[in-house]
Amino acid sequence: MSTTQTKTQASSSTTSVLWPRLVADIGGTNARFALETSPQKIEKVEVLPCNDYDTVVDAIKEYLSRVDNPTIKHAAIAIANPIVGDWVQMTNHHWAFSIETTRQALHLETLLFLNDFTAQALAITKMDSDKLVQIGGSAPIPNAPKAVLGPGTGLGVSGLIPNGNNTYTALAGEGGHVSFAPFDDAEMLIWQYAKKKFGHVSAERFLSGAGLGLIYESLAAREGVKPQKLTPSGISERALSGTSPLCRLTLDIFCAMLGTVSSNLALTLGARGGVYLCGGIIPRFIDYFKNSPFRNRFESKGRFDAYLAAIPVYIVLADYPGISGAAVALENELSAKGIR
Repeated sequence: MSTTQTKTQASSSTTSVLWPRLVADIGGTNARFALETSPQKIEKVEVLPCNDYDTVVDAIKEYLSRVDNPTIKHAAIAIANPIVGDWVQMTNHHWAFSIETTRQALHLETLLFLNDFTAQALAITKMDSDKLVQIGGSAPIPNAPKAVLGPGTGLGVSGLIPNGNNTYTALAGEGGHVSFAPFDDAEMLIWQYAKKKFGHVSAERFLSGAGLGLIYESLAAREGVKPQKLTPSGISERALSGTSPLCRLTLDIFCAMLGTVSSNLALTLGARGGVYLCGGIIPRFIDYFKNSPFRNRFESKGRFDAYLAAIPVYIVLADYPGISGAAVALENELSAKGIR
């Protein structure tokens, strides 16, 4: 996660075009674009493969051409990358660019870039209850911090800190890269396997798509069997179908580890407003997840068992939370500048 970076230029006229706004969520594989035509009204979503375009400007221009080239003056883009200044060099893709140069090339008054998981956290502040599935706990405490994390390609981590009046500030950090702490002997053996392979073992090493494969690989090594070449979805499918005890153990340990990391974040933030699980992995097996080791591990904190037992955990089912969160960030930015 990271800070946001905004480049804004005052309009030469007294009236600025406020709508529609361009909002986007760019990952290492796909770029998702949409138009926000009024507050949180997201339309004309398109998903473009990043590898099809030489630059981020090319991808944006292609999207705009597909939606009849509307006049856009304000845009916000969530991106899977830290934002620490004007220059952006994507970690998992070849795009590299200046935010200011990009703004000028697109003739925008405002161009806001923010980390994709900071955007996902902001999306929680506007999310309808029917997009959330509760896993244990009681009711959230009003105006309390919220923890937001999610395994996907990597492990995203953020949090929402209340400002009063039901508004929140989204934290920007790199919590997925904190050092992983084994909970029991089985996890210690898995950690040792990863330690020999990578040196530093972060939470993301296990709590990601690749992490599911790493857990499976380490368990196979412990059992002295040759692991099959399975994708993360292949591991999940075999676990849920009951055709592979090793895959089922892999998934159980994955969920238990997520419980530990989630409760650590909840304690750190005092997240009595709830813990929100985003990302593309958990929604694929919600029925299993409800009865997985996750919740038991989440509450297993000794003297703080009761504290954690009261905290609700939610699985986020929204289709494009990064886009929605980018829209929230842009609205906040424009409102702060008196642009309404």
